[in-house]
Amino acid sequence: MTALARTTPTTAPNRAPEVTLEFWLIKLMAVTMGETAADYLAVNLGWGLTATSLVMSAFLVAAIALQFAQRRYVPWVYWLSVVMVSVVGTLVTDNLVDTFGVALTTTTVAYTLALAATFALWWLSEGTLSIHEVFTALREAFYWSAILFTFALGTAVGDLIAEHYELGYLTTGLLFAASVSLIACAYYALRLNGILAFWLAYILTRPLGASFGDLLSQPTEYGGLGFGTVMTSAAFLVAIVGLVIFLTLQDRDGAGTPARSSAG
Repeated sequence: MTALARTTPTTAPNRAPEVTLEFWLIKLMAVTMGETAADYLAVNLGWGLTATSLVMSAFLVAAIALQFAQRRYVPWVYWLSVVMVSVVGTLVTDNLVDTFGVALTTTTVAYTLALAATFALWWLSEGTLSIHEVFTALREAFYWSAILFTFALGTAVGDLIAEHYELGYLTTGLLFAASVSLIACAYYALRLNGILAFWLAYILTRPLGASFGDLLSQPTEYGGLGFGTVMTSAAFLVAIVGLVIFLTLQDRDGAGTPARSSAG
């Protein structure tokens, strides 16, 4: 999967963050919050899936527009967009399944094909799928399209295993935790391609976080711990805000992270 980018090397700031421990922590908390927040708005507040989807999609468009207006990685703008993608990705899948009666197996296959098509177009256009070289509007469009489909696909896969195959939230979460661990081992020990490892882990951390979000928030009679969507969402929101403030302070010099000169 490694190839030279078709653009010349650049020192332009990368618009995506470096993949660090903080990155994965916030990503996991964002997907957990996306799952519980979507349930809270649609069920607890009584908005319903359709109204919630429309409102949150409008917020997502605004967040992505703000993200595209930046010319470098700005932590709070970037992670706001990720949280909104997480919520909308959950709602899109829930709408297809619960409102329109589309089978989870069908949505899983459809999102897999959509994600594969996004990667194919990205590769054909740019010659790289590198997350270290997102320094043009076109690459950022491919990047965020891929992220949206990974969230929707992760929701479908997680629900398919936890609900359709009735493995439960805890077992499903542990299964995906083991899968992510195997990818990490393959990357560090077997030198699995970094870009491939990243996107595989990115897909699988979605159902990982969502499964534990459901485990924490759902009532005990449905296999959860009964903390509720309000408490769960609020706890993870506070943690996300704290980490984003920490990253913002680290980034306060405003220099941004220069894009790397290769696709690795």
